[in-house]
Amino acid sequence: MRDKDFKEKKVVINQKKKLMKMEENFLNKKENLYIKNKISPIKEKLEKKIPVKMIDMFQKAFEKGFYYVFEKGTLIIEKSYDSEKLKNEADINEYILSKRINNKNLKKIDKNVQKGVFINKGISTIEGAVLGIFGIGLPDIPVFIGVILRTVYEVCLKYGFKYDFEEERAFILNIICASVCSSEERVLYSNAADKIGYNIDNGFENKVDVNGMIRVTSEKLSEKLILSKFIQGMPIIGMYGGISNYILIRDISEVASIKYKKRLLYKL
Repeated sequence: MRDKDFKEKKVVINQKKKLMKMEENFLNKKENLYIKNKISPIKEKLEKKIPVKMIDMFQKAFEKGFYYVFEKGTLIIEKSYDSEKLKNEADINEYILSKRINNKNLKKIDKNVQKGVFINKGISTIEGAVLGIFGIGLPDIPVFIGVILRTVYEVCLKYGFKYDFEEERAFILNIICASVCSSEERVLYSNAADKIGYNIDNGFENKVDVNGMIRVTSEKLSEKLILSKFIQGMPIIGMYGGISNYILIRDISEVASIKYKKRLLYKL
C-alpha cells in the first residue's frame, strides 16, 4: 500500500472512531438530574391536564404538516437557500476528497454544515418565541416542520446526498425519531436509519413505509413538544416555545450531521 493510501485510510478510520464516540454519547445521553427530579414531575403534571382532544389535535397537525411539507413545501424550503449552490459545493468537496482525504478537508465540510445549523437554530428560536408572545401555538407546527426539514436538507446536501425520494425521507424520519425519543428508542431508530442509509448507498432495496413513519414521527414529536406548543398558545408565557424549538433543532441537527457524515466516510 502506498504511503498516501495508508495515511488516507488512517484518517478515515480515526474519523469513524470519533464519529462513533459522538453518536454513542448522544444515544446514551442521560437527562439532567435537576430537570429529572425537579422539572420533569411538574411537566408531567401539566401534561396530564392537557385535554385528550388537544393531544389528538396536535398529533394530527404534525402529521398533516409533514404531508404538506413533503408534497408542497420542499420547493418553498429550497427557495430559502440556494440548493444548486450547495450541490455544486458538495461536488467540489467530492472532487477534493477524491484527490486528497485529510482532516483539513473533512473539517472544512463539517464547519460549513455547522454554519447552516447555527442559522436554523436561530430561526426556530425566534419563530417559536415571537409566535408565543402572541399566543400562537397550533398554526406554528407546519412552519416548525419546515425549519426541521430545512435543517436536515442542508446537512444532507452539504455532505453530498439527495433528499427528494421515498427511501431518503424514511431515513430522515428515523433521524428525527432518534433525536426526540428516550435513550432505548433512540438506539432502535438510529439503527433503522443506518440500515436504510447503507442500503441506499449500496444499491440494495429498502422496504420502507413512509406514511407509517410519518405517523410515528408525528406521534413522537407531539409527545415531545405537546406542553411547549400548548403553552405557546398562551400569550407572553408562550415564549417558552422558542426554547423548546432551539433544543429540538439542536438535537436533530446533531444526529443528522453524524448520520450523513457517517455515510460520507463509508463512501470514501
